[in-house]
Amino acid sequence: MRVHTTYANDTQFEKHAVNGVASIEGTRSQQSLFHVRLDNEALASASHSFKPTERITCSVARPNAVDFYTQDFINFIYDNPTVFHATEYFAEFYSDNGFEFLAERDDWTSKLKTGGKYFTMRNGSSIVAFVIGANYKGGNGAGMIGAHIDALTARIKPISNKPVVEGYTQIGAAPYSGTMTNTWWDRDLGLGGRVVVRDVDGTFKTKLLSIPYPVARIPTLAPHFGAPAHGPFNLETNTTPIIALEPSDSSENDLRPDEIDAPLAGKHNIRLLRIIASELKVQVRDLLNFDLELFDTHKGTIGGLEQDFLFCPRLDDKMCCYAAAHALVNSAEAFAATGSSINVAAFFDNEEIGSLLKQGARGGLLEGSITRIVKALGGGSTIEQTYANSFLVSADVKHAVNPNFAYAYLPDHMPKLNVGITVPWDPNGHMTTDSESAAFMEEIARRTNNKIQYFQIRNDSRSGGTIGPMLSSSLGCRAIDVGIPQLSMHSIRACTGSRDIPLGLKIFKAFYENWEEVDRLFKGGEENQI
Repeated sequence: MRVHTTYANDTQFEKHAVNGVASIEGTRSQQSLFHVRLDNEALASASHSFKPTERITCSVARPNAVDFYTQDFINFIYDNPTVFHATEYFAEFYSDNGFEFLAERDDWTSKLKTGGKYFTMRNGSSIVAFVIGANYKGGNGAGMIGAHIDALTARIKPISNKPVVEGYTQIGAAPYSGTMTNTWWDRDLGLGGRVVVRDVDGTFKTKLLSIPYPVARIPTLAPHFGAPAHGPFNLETNTTPIIALEPSDSSENDLRPDEIDAPLAGKHNIRLLRIIASELKVQVRDLLNFDLELFDTHKGTIGGLEQDFLFCPRLDDKMCCYAAAHALVNSAEAFAATGSSINVAAFFDNEEIGSLLKQGARGGLLEGSITRIVKALGGGSTIEQTYANSFLVSADVKHAVNPNFAYAYLPDHMPKLNVGITVPWDPNGHMTTDSESAAFMEEIARRTNNKIQYFQIRNDSRSGGTIGPMLSSSLGCRAIDVGIPQLSMHSIRACTGSRDIPLGLKIFKAFYENWEEVDRLFKGGEENQI
């Protein structure tokens, strides 16, 4: 259940607002008298009157440059700030486009049909969707695009109460992967995630909460203080977010009679719990637990003189998830009617911290989904044969060349924005790309007028990793790593090209529509070599 939060509505806020209005009205009366004096004086000194400088407000240079999908992606990121919201978005998106939900707890055997469209979820933070072609036969493979749906964030601690410091109310938060660094300081941070509540009928229910207005901030120390302002900084003591000032009436921090036995009372600030409960329309005693995180509240925007850029939080890796989901849906009807294999889009949580949890890529959700399909419709064929005929595209954002640090890149391996997806290579197995998988993807690109760029890290730098190696080794299938290029990876706010998301969607759709035919060419070549 998704809950949308409005701005503060407590009585203190209203009291300040009323006092503010009274102050404004008094100021307006004084301004009126001042303007009367000015009018009288103006008659006497018209020849010396002030002439304001002409102001020019520029119009947008190229209003048609922004693709629908780019603007829609901006809205998607703003409306779905946490991994739970994003996963719910894709579930609703698939459902709205005719995909049937299959719960992991249920038996799928009687529900799966050739020509069908389905999706399943785990933990509310991972999702696998697939289309079974009408001509599917046991042993035929799957064309899969896998991505990660989590993003770097700051998670609220299980006991977030902090001692009051000089009148500030603070909240305990912990970095999820490499966050709470300098790009997170002095940012307007919202609060959101999932909350487990006790419903009126006594059952437990999960609700999604998003407070999009700024709730928290990690303030920097002004440079005037010298050495303490320049670090190094302690992640535990120097990066604690502030969320309020202590109330003038200290009784507001006291537990009310119906809050004393609340499960979360004493673990988190009671004023915070009251706000959460109010927004979810439950009582504080009904709040059982939560997974909440901080996020940048500023909406993404198109930038650059000619709208070349997209400045936005949480690009990594929701860009690839968004492009793959829309590519799967846009190709679904035709593939369901004529396809002879399975098309899959799988988005996993926890990639940024190793993928080791049940909702991560190592958790078996993709493998389990494929196995269930083969058991229900495969006619006795083996899962191993299915994987041997499959192809995986591991999709994760890649490094675009940074003009201020071009020396840090390998020559001729400098991906550009607004050109096309990037294929990364790594001799040490951090990426799955090899000559055969690259030739496979490049053939699809040639057939569909898509461009591919290459990236490899310098020998004196360290390569990142993706879900590609772990999935390809688990499945035993051919695989390639690709990604939409971006600047400022792992910053709280990053940059990609304003046309890069549509370009990613285009080639992902081309993969779903063409991988069967390209695979037949590779299979024919293998048979001729025997």
